[in-house]
Amino acid sequence: MRIAVAGGTGTVGRHTVEAVRAAGHEPVVLSRSQGVDLVTGRGLDAGLAGADAVIDVASIQTLKASAAIEFFTAATGNLLSAAADAGVRHVVLLSIVGIDRIPYDYYAGKVAQEKIVETSRVPWTILRATQFHEFAGQMFERAKVGPLHLAPNARTQPVAAAEVGARLAALAAGAPQGRVRDFAGPREESLSDMIRGFARREGYRGWIPALNVPGPQMAGMRAGHALPGPDADLGVQTFADWLAQAPQP
Repeated sequence: MRIAVAGGTGTVGRHTVEAVRAAGHEPVVLSRSQGVDLVTGRGLDAGLAGADAVIDVASIQTLKASAAIEFFTAATGNLLSAAADAGVRHVVLLSIVGIDRIPYDYYAGKVAQEKIVETSRVPWTILRATQFHEFAGQMFERAKVGPLHLAPNARTQPVAAAEVGARLAALAAGAPQGRVRDFAGPREESLSDMIRGFARREGYRGWIPALNVPGPQMAGMRAGHALPGPDADLGVQTFADWLAQAPQP
C-alpha cells in the first residue's frame, strides 16, 4: 500500500512513517520540507497521487482556540478534499483523549478537526491517544517563572509515541472503523513526578516545586479528564522505560 502521512516529520509522525515502512508499505511524507503546505493545499495533489490511505498527525503549536480551529479546519479540510479527489480509500486521524471533557483552547481545534473528518467523503478512522512520554520534557521547558522550572500537578497515562505510530500504521492498512478505542500507556503517572524525572535525566539538579497550575488544561488533567476509559487499549512501554532508553544528554 501507498500510505501518506501528514505531519510525518513530527514527534509521532516520524514513528508513524517508520512503522508504515516496517510493515512493508510505501510511506509518503506530507510536510513543508517535502513541498506540501496543508493550510494552503500546495503540493497535496502530487503528494496524494496513487495513495491508498492517509494518516493525519499534523499539528500546530498555539494556545489560542481561534488559531487552533483555523489551522485544523483548513489543514484537515484541504487534506480530505484532495484525498477524495485522488481516490484515497481511508483516512486515519490521530486525536487526543479528553478533548471533549476539557475546555482547553487547543482541544477546541481538535474537536473541530474530528467533526470535519466525520463528515468527510473519504471513509475514516479516528484514534484518540493520551499524552506521549515526551510531554514531560515539553512541560519542563514551558512551565517556568523566570529561571524557575515548575512541575504542574496532573494525572496522566502517557504512551510511547512509537507505539502510537505503530497503531496508526496498522489502522491505515485495514478497513475504516470510525471511532476506535482510545490508546493509552500501561499505567497512570503523576505529571509532576514525570517532569522531575525528566529533569534529573537531563542533568538538572535545581529545585522544581510541584503545584496546581491554573488553567483549564491542568485543571482538567488533575480531575482525571485526560485519562482513558476502562475499555481503552494499553501500550507496553512505561515512562521509566522510555527515560532509560532515551539518548544521554
